Amino acid sequence: MKTTFTRTGKFAAAAAAVAAIGCFSLAVFLTARNPGSAQTVWAEPVQGMSAQNLSFLENMQAANRSISAAILPAVVTLDVVETKTVDARTPNGFPWFFFGNPNQQGQGSDNGQSQREYKAEGLGSGVIIRKTGNIYYLLTNQHVAGSANDIQVKLYDGREYPGKLVGADDRKDIALVSFETKDVDIPVAKLGDSNNVKTGDIVFAVGSPLGYVSSVTQGIVSAVGRDGGPNGNINDFIQTDAAINQGNSGGPLVNIYGEVIGINAWIASSTGGSQGLGFSIPVNNVKKAIDDFISDGKVKYGWLGVSLVQMDKDFLGALGVTEKNGAFVSQVFIGSPAEKGGLSAGDFIVSLDGREVKSVDQLVRDVGDLKSGQTVRFGVINNGKRKDIPVKIDERTDSVVSDSSTLWPGFTPYPITDEMRKELKLDAKIQGVVVSGVQPKSPAAKVGLQSGDVVTAVNGKDVANLQEFYARLSDKSGKETWFDIIRDGSALSTMRYKR
Repeated sequence: MKTTFTRTGKFAAAAAAVAAIGCFSLAVFLTARNPGSAQTVWAEPVQGMSAQNLSFLENMQAANRSISAAILPAVVTLDVVETKTVDARTPNGFPWFFFGNPNQQGQGSDNGQSQREYKAEGLGSGVIIRKTGNIYYLLTNQHVAGSANDIQVKLYDGREYPGKLVGADDRKDIALVSFETKDVDIPVAKLGDSNNVKTGDIVFAVGSPLGYVSSVTQGIVSAVGRDGGPNGNINDFIQTDAAINQGNSGGPLVNIYGEVIGINAWIASSTGGSQGLGFSIPVNNVKKAIDDFISDGKVKYGWLGVSLVQMDKDFLGALGVTEKNGAFVSQVFIGSPAEKGGLSAGDFIVSLDGREVKSVDQLVRDVGDLKSGQTVRFGVINNGKRKDIPVKIDERTDSVVSDSSTLWPGFTPYPITDEMRKELKLDAKIQGVVVSGVQPKSPAAKVGLQSGDVVTAVNGKDVANLQEFYARLSDKSGKETWFDIIRDGSALSTMRYKR
């Protein structure tokens, strides 16, 4: 059975095409402006209900009504329009099949342009979370409003206002939209504490699924701390079986106190519809981002300057690490806060300011929430020894993160397994580490290393395993670094890299 990771906002027709292909896929949906037709089933009244049971159900119903009445006025429908440009040399294909042929010039027109524009229209949801003067701010998903050219905000009672994109962030898949009005009777939702959410908690998902505005569904929290969202999302998600469908994106997940504990983002589905696997961004993940959006128009992330890898027990065993939880530093950016503070490739980070590091994703989120200039302490294990290293955090920028020329050493080493030895046709006496994932323009690329090479020595000193490799690599007594390698059965030495 095929599983589709489905963002529940725009572009519904695209999902149908992806499903037809029959592959493991990510689908982003456009929700129709007008709800489709649905079969209607009439229920028969229950006979013989006891007064006690009826009272219990009435109390439960009253509670559901109260929560719905409290949150619905703060939940909005977002009518968004996004202008896209595509290659017009593919007639009758995507996206025309999905969105119709817009009235734009392209191939076959008088000017013969190869590019054609079209307007993609869709619906998403949002929740009002702040008011400053006459300006209201609402949270939604980046995939709902982050690239929209036009946003219309529709309230529960039918009022409409033009929306303005304040900021959007694809790493967390969140966006902040504002609208301005002198109306004072628009409620603001209360943000809860998602750290207190537990499996089994009763929750409500609110939004505009399939164009049915102001819909409320109920379920429970199926799990917390779920990783692996679409497009490299760094959130740890709340999983719920409350029905979430296309159009629910950006709407709130609400607890029994009427507090927003999550922002609904995506579903896992083999059909494109709800199968009880909905995922919401914990609201604590986005609280800092709200202030960042308002003050700077973007999320300001802390930057450590390392490449982190989640390693299996065999890899950690080769490093002599017995701890199960943590994040392995496979590479360090030269000149980064990590290098300045004393972190090295080969360190295994187990704590941040005394808090246990359970996974790479958690550490990425925690470092991202740190402020530039803030000094924190990382607990690390290296060569069997544990130590605390203070590091002063910088602000993360795309230009610095994407500059692999400063990534040291520029590749990830792996221990030689029996399978690798057979594949690389290595003699049983050869020891070292296997080169993998050489980064373009990195020091490793500059000295001539290639994936599949076997490093047998660093700076002329033999390397028998991962521990020895990282020990040799962290030795800064010399000004140059070079590697002795085995490639296609031949022994070679690389060029020298001056640091």
